[in-house]
Amino acid sequence: MQPSHEDLRLGIDVGSTTVKLAVAEGGSGKMLYSCYYRHNARQAETVEQLLGLLEEQFPGRRFRAAVCGSGGKPVAERLGVHYIQEVVANAAAVSTWYPQARTAIELGGQDAKIIFFHLDEKTEKLVASDMRMNGSCAGGTGAFIDEIAKLLNIETTEFESLAAKGTTVFDISGRCGVLPKRTSSPC
Repeated sequence: MQPSHEDLRLGIDVGSTTVKLAVAEGGSGKMLYSCYYRHNARQAETVEQLLGLLEEQFPGRRFRAAVCGSGGKPVAERLGVHYIQEVVANAAAVSTWYPQARTAIELGGQDAKIIFFHLDEKTEKLVASDMRMNGSCAGGTGAFIDEIAKLLNIETTEFESLAAKGTTVFDISGRCGVLPKRTSSPC
């Protein structure tokens, strides 16, 4: 039996490099559909395209929707749906789906976030006790990782298996890792 439209929830994450959609049943939270696309600096157009694909997957269906992400606020306003700040959205998701977690780290395309949790003994619920986000530096984030993969001529999915083969741990500078980026231009 297909759930009624009141039971469908749509989350849209409009990040600095990608757009993600997720559809879940409201009551159970069961994931019904998800997609992940690079927007190539065309955030609104990509959201529109993905909503078209969603219409094909769920013809004539309606959703309760919310938007998050660094590029999400104008998209939420355009769609007339709720906007939720991305760190708050991450904290809510982790506390719901991973109540045993005490720390969550999320690397975006242009920033990194860390959330610390504790278990409230009175309510027995996970509570975010501290949230931090880096400033305007892409070092160690998704865009930086993508750039290093290009320089090494590998896919980002290969990093883990290559790291597992390592035999030496090197000390590296704690300064910004973006500045040493090689470019083909003289500037």
